Amino acid sequence: MPEICQKELPIKPWMHAHLRRLPGLNPIAPGQWLQIDDAYDAQMALRDALLRDALLRERRDAVFRQADGAEAAAAELLERILAELRHKSGFTIDAHAVTRPDGCRVPIDHENPLICAARLVQEDLLILQKPDHDHVLTAAVLCFPARWKLAAKFGASVAHIHDPVTPYDDEMALRVQRMLDFIHPDRPMWRANFLLHDNPELFQPEGKNTSDPWQPDTPCWVRVERQSLLRLAESGAVVFSIHTCVVPLSSLGDAERDALLAQKRLMPG
Repeated sequence: MPEICQKELPIKPWMHAHLRRLPGLNPIAPGQWLQIDDAYDAQMALRDALLRDALLRERRDAVFRQADGAEAAAAELLERILAELRHKSGFTIDAHAVTRPDGCRVPIDHENPLICAARLVQEDLLILQKPDHDHVLTAAVLCFPARWKLAAKFGASVAHIHDPVTPYDDEMALRVQRMLDFIHPDRPMWRANFLLHDNPELFQPEGKNTSDPWQPDTPCWVRVERQSLLRLAESGAVVFSIHTCVVPLSSLGDAERDALLAQKRLMPG
């Protein structure tokens, strides 16, 4: 796959204490849920290719899943995204299609609303619903996985999804569940994390995240995810969206790189 990187990182979470603390949530200002950056054109070309495979049922489980009962939430999510994009520069929306900033005209597809929504924005889109005591993953478009497989997490509770994460113990699971319960439609939240990868590929369902793959004189990339939580007013589902940025570690200043590597060494492997 082609190397797709931003010119710079809009967020450097390791540089800010309020972003390093778990869960590190921050309010989203009106109109700032969906982010458009300088990698939009290249990221959307890759998303289009991956989602074309999904519509043709090739690699469907890798990038798209939707359970029965998630249809209304997916349709509502598309409408919510269209409403926000009407106020974003570069988008033209009519009754039948959306023209993106890269000039691509995307038909508004009410038969496949989640895939349609994901063809408009850089964010991966995951829908969480609460049929019982826990929120579970009931629908998703995941084009840029950071070494995890959608098929392995689909239908799982939030606690199970985070099971391999060392700091994610029972107490943290309870805190996250309470946080999801209290997300309000008018008060979306965001947090950020960062990873070091030995290659810049966005579509990485395989492999294991290591705490620090970097070695001197070895190419390495910093991957930052801006993760947002938004509740849909009608369905009550929670949307977990992920905006991914990737830059070479070498593009950071010395102080930023040293702070990142020091923070990674403090994190569990």
